[in-house]
Amino acid sequence: MSTNNLLSRISIDPNICFGKPCIKDHRIWVSLILDLLAGGETIETILEEYPDLERDDILACIAYGAEMSKNNYIEIPLGM
Repeated sequence: MSTNNLLSRISIDPNICFGKPCIKDHRIWVSLILDLLAGGETIETILEEYPDLERDDILACIAYGAEMSKNNYIEIPLGM
């Protein structure tokens, strides 16, 4: 699936979840899924915990994070 197709699974609506990027038709923040993955959860485990999601929803979150990192940088202290 192309990046654009994946990104179409993400919605940003100022009236839903404070305008945070969410998986379309769900109130699950992209950042939550990325935090779970960063913490070591597998896609399969996340899908077990959130059975209404599909694998492409998780991949869409990763694609969104990748797009965000192309233009935004976070200061990381030395020695981390």
